[in-house]
Amino acid sequence: MDIEQLMERLGRSGVTVIIKVDDERMAEGGEPWTVVMSGPAMGEQGFIRAESSNLDSCLEQALDRLRERRNDWEWLVDIS
Repeated sequence: MDIEQLMERLGRSGVTVIIKVDDERMAEGGEPWTVVMSGPAMGEQGFIRAESSNLDSCLEQALDRLRERRNDWEWLVDIS
């Protein structure tokens, strides 16, 4: 997955994406990665938040939730 291209495409589609890694959760063996998506393209359903132990899984969770939303997200099928 080319993260830069993905972020660019999401941004151009009206989605703000924040990716965070939490050092405390990492030290505790938890799920340190968080992805939050928000913005006008999210509609009335609001933001998406996903957490995971690795970045790829975290992004995939967030993208799966975005694919379920009503909007023009067909292009996400090509992203994995």
